[in-house]
Amino acid sequence: MGMALIITLYAIVTILSIFGGYLPKIFVDKKQMNPYQGRMLSMLIFAFFPLFALLAQPLGIHSAWWPAILIGLAGAGHQAWSANLFSTIGDMFPKSAIATITGIGGMAGGVGSFLIQKGAGMLFTYTDSLGEAFNFLGFSGKQGGYFIVFCCCGLAYVLAWTIMKTLVPKYKKIIL
Repeated sequence: MGMALIITLYAIVTILSIFGGYLPKIFVDKKQMNPYQGRMLSMLIFAFFPLFALLAQPLGIHSAWWPAILIGLAGAGHQAWSANLFSTIGDMFPKSAIATITGIGGMAGGVGSFLIQKGAGMLFTYTDSLGEAFNFLGFSGKQGGYFIVFCCCGLAYVLAWTIMKTLVPKYKKIIL
């Protein structure tokens, strides 16, 4: 059963993330949106997919299939989000700057990943040491720590989209 769960999770991520790269084209071609509007609408839709991960832990007590499916949907949202995010760089910056901007973003992602993993490890150690004395939204001990991480990760994309839309409210080519 474990292998079937993993295959299901990755199949969801693979199939939906491929569609995720195609969705902006649908908005541009069929809805007559400009590429920036189509990409931002797609990214907004995909920003909500990681919120499915918030249901994985509570529903996991009923069946292991729920977390596999819900985390698969969250992972698909992440993949589709990142594909569209990389495309926005090409839309907005001159060709001579695309590799540099992508590299800076990759470095920031790596540093952010390190900090999140370090912080999560410290959180799990702390919540485990408190045991049942630590509660977060109905989860105690280490499970409460895991749910905090799911909440942060689930909400990160909506926050990132909001920041991006605030900084770039409408399409403007950046001239260097």
